[in-house]
Formats: sequence, structure tokens, C-alpha cells
Amino acid sequence: MSSPTNFAAHLSILSIQRPSQPALLSRHGVLTFRELEERSNCCAQGLKEIGIQRGTRTVLMVTPGVEFLVLSFALIKINAVLVLVDPGMGWQNLKKSLEQAKPEAFVGTPLAQMARIFFGWGRGSVKTFLTVGRFRPCSGYSFTQVMHLGAGGGEFAAEPSESDDLAAIVFTSGSTGRPKGVVYTHGMFSSQAALMRDSFQIEAGEVDLATFPLFALFDPALQMTTVFPEMDFTRPGQVDPLKIISPIQEYKVTHMFGSPALLDRVSRYGKGRGIKLPTLRRVLSAGAPVPAKVLERFATLLDPDAEIHTPYGATEALPVCSITSRELSSQVDNRPGRGVCVGPPLAGIHLAVIRIDDGPIPLWSEDLRVPAGEIGELVVWGPNVSTEYFGIPEANDLAKIQSPEGIRHRMGDLGYRDEEGRVWFCGRKSQRVITPQGTLFTVACEGIFNEHPKVYRSALVGVGEPPQQKPVLCVELENDGKKKDKGSPQLRKEILELGAHDAQTKQIRTLLFHPSFPVDVRHNAKIFREQLARWASKKVS
Repeated sequence: MSSPTNFAAHLSILSIQRPSQPALLSRHGVLTFRELEERSNCCAQGLKEIGIQRGTRTVLMVTPGVEFLVLSFALIKINAVLVLVDPGMGWQNLKKSLEQAKPEAFVGTPLAQMARIFFGWGRGSVKTFLTVGRFRPCSGYSFTQVMHLGAGGGEFAAEPSESDDLAAIVFTSGSTGRPKGVVYTHGMFSSQAALMRDSFQIEAGEVDLATFPLFALFDPALQMTTVFPEMDFTRPGQVDPLKIISPIQEYKVTHMFGSPALLDRVSRYGKGRGIKLPTLRRVLSAGAPVPAKVLERFATLLDPDAEIHTPYGATEALPVCSITSRELSSQVDNRPGRGVCVGPPLAGIHLAVIRIDDGPIPLWSEDLRVPAGEIGELVVWGPNVSTEYFGIPEANDLAKIQSPEGIRHRMGDLGYRDEEGRVWFCGRKSQRVITPQGTLFTVACEGIFNEHPKVYRSALVGVGEPPQQKPVLCVELENDGKKKDKGSPQLRKEILELGAHDAQTKQIRTLLFHPSFPVDVRHNAKIFREQLARWASKKVS
């Protein structure tokens, strides 16, 4: 039996050790760690009064801010199960996700409650409703009522939990298939926080700009203050750069996570205006490969000592590997076509590269491994890795491998390890293109064509059925290219010429210009190649 633990205990400890340190900074004022502890205790007691308790699966769709943090930690303290989804994943995906999770309580803004009623989210399973906002479009309770009930309900006592107790169901973005609910335990949350603290040398008292709200839940465990920017969190690629730059400068932010799309947008604005962000010590960017030109451009905004990290991972395993932009530019052979170097596995994380197989692998065997340098599927295991999906046995069959040391997770990503032990990412397994001449790996091939200065990004897709697929390169141009060239024959020739000189891309002779790639809602960086493939098949035919 594991020792009793609860991820919210980090907040309780911090409220004693650093009571006056701000937990949240915003234009509305300061919320200290002591105040967050007291309010979340009051809320936890109120939630119990209305029937939300240990094991109650509870959807949380609340705008990032004070209520979001109070409710999150209150739910964790009473051992309820947080159900976290991306509102921008689309109503059909959201409905399917909630049918899978079978939530029993729904906590949301008035808009979220209206959408729940209209689209039938959680119909048949949700019994308790709590609205955070000025009006209630449905029956149930208001946040104010819950806080009042908690204040009159006596002293709150946190219930004990085990490290392997279910803490949350966190849904994937659904970028390569339907979203899946990833099981998060209290121990997994704590392991991820410890790994981030040690790997990125995060110090107590730092200030975090949380452009991805879920990561703000780690801040008390990291002894960091949270700042939520004013932005649409489902559209980081369309963020107003000043809404990122201004809070960094105003609140002296030292740490931030930003999707590649967000860094691209902010760096274009900042570099052109000579903006500097001297308080930032480190920047983390993940969700998709970060182009070297984006890293170089964003670095011009930072002090020379600041680091940009590009950690690799997934909802099921955070983080797995990491490397800094400085290491990438000075120590790594980044010739186009090699894929994207994501660095060595972090301390305590185990990673293997196994032969590519689209079917289940029930039991681990050492002969699954491929030699160093050979492309295969990445498999990881460790205390920060989820061991199952909630309520989808067929997904577990395809993604989990049983071993004597525990369950190992298949990332669904393809790559290899170099002679120095660094991991290289070459693309998603489901998106590889299998032609009569051989298999093409998306990210490795695209890197060759992305070298053209007028190419913003490219996506390799296959038209037809494997192993007879026709490789088609989809290209989205930089804005000036869209205006001036508009996919001219000369530009088409120049881009294809880049691939003609490389063995792995010389068979790619079909190019289509696309106005704007479809991307995921979480980071606006993962390309929906499946959608592009359907589009390309119509164009080619």
C-alpha cells in the first residue's frame, strides 16, 4: 500500500510555509496562498454539502481565474475526480468525451451550462449542477451558495488519499483520432510536478504566465505564482501579442509555457519592435515541433542567460524528453531530413524504440527493440506516465504493453535514438505515408521543404490506401508569399527541387498550396494531416 498523499497537499503546505506569497496575480488584485487554501477549504466543504464527494466525476468548465483555482483544489481535496476537456474541441467531440467519462456533476459558466443543455452533454449521468457566474440558466447551485454552505458547515478536514487514487480524467486534444480520457492519479500529478521542478530548475517564488490553464494546477507544487493572460485559451495561435507581453512586464514573469503557434506570433511582433523581456528566465514550448526560426526569433526577446526548452511528451506522459534551443543550435547536427531532436529522456524516465506495428502488443519483449538510429515507435514508462484510458478498453489494448515492471505506454509517435542517446521525433505513426517505393515519415520529410524561406509550414499526406499511397506535399506559405507568389509555378518548382536531392523525398513530386492548415484547438500547432489528406485526395483526383 502506498503512503497517503493528495496533490492538493502541496497547497496546504505552502499556505503555512509561504502564506503571504501571491498564488494569483491579476488586474482584480492579489490572492495569496493562505487565501487560496482557506477559500478552497470553504469550497470543498460546500461541495460536500451539495453531494459532490469522493469519486464524484465532475466536469469543470470555468474561465481561468480565482474560481478556477478555488474549485480545482477544492475538488482535488475531497477526492472528487476532475473531468477536464478542451471547450474548443467541437461540440460533437465534447459530447462523445462526456459520454465516455459519464460525469455525475457539471461545474461551469452560464455559457457552458447553456451549451450542456442545448447539446445534451452528460445527459443521463449528470445529477448535480453548479454555475459560476451572475445568472443560472439551469437548476442547481451557484458558486456563491456553495461558498456560503461551506462557511457554515464547520471546519473542513481533507480526506486521506493514496498515490494511485484517481484524481482526474484529462482528455487528449483528439488531433489524431477521437479524444481519449487519460487517467491521472494523485501520485502521477506529484511526479510530473517534481520532474518539471528538477528538470527545469524551477525555484520557489517564481512567477508563471499560464497560457495553458491546466499547467497552473502545478504552480503550488512548484511554489510559483500564477498569472493568467487575457486570451482565448482555445486559440493561442491568434493571441494578441500585447496580451502576453504586457503581463510579463507588469508582473515580472520568470517562467512561461507557450505553444509553438503562440511563440511564433509573439516573437514576430516583439522582434519587429525591439521588445525585451528581461525577467523571463525560461520558456517552455511543446505540443508540436517548434521551428528553429521561431526559437531564434523568440530568443531575441530574452536575456542571453534565459533558456528556451522544447520538452517532448503527451497528455499521457508529461514530460518525457527535453532540450534547450541553445543546445539545439550548438551541439546537434540539425541537417534537414533527420527529424526534430527532442533531447535525451529526463531523469527517471525510461524510453525504448520498438518496431512499427499498428496492432496491439499485449506483452513486452526485449526483441521488440530496434537498433539505435533505426526509426520505430517510442515507448515510455515511469511514475509520470498514465497507465490507462478511462472507459476505453480498445484504446488500452492498442496503447499499453504489460511488462513485469509495470505498464508501458506506446506514444503513437515515430522516431529514433542517436549515438548520444538523444531522441529524434519523425512524425505520428498513424500519419506515415506508405508508398510502393517505401515508407515516408512526415516530420522528417517536411523539414527538407520547410527550408524554403517562403514556406511557413508543410504537411506530407498520403492519397490512396497503403502500401500504394501517393505522397502529396501540402504547403502553407508565409503571409508575404500568399500575397505576392500565390503558389506560382516558379515557387512550386523551387520547393520541389529541395526534395529532389534527398533520397527520402525525391519521390514527392505533387505539391498543393493550402491557405491555412487545420490545427488542434489546444496548441494550434498540431496539423490535422487526416483532414488535409481528404482535401488533397479531392484535388489530386
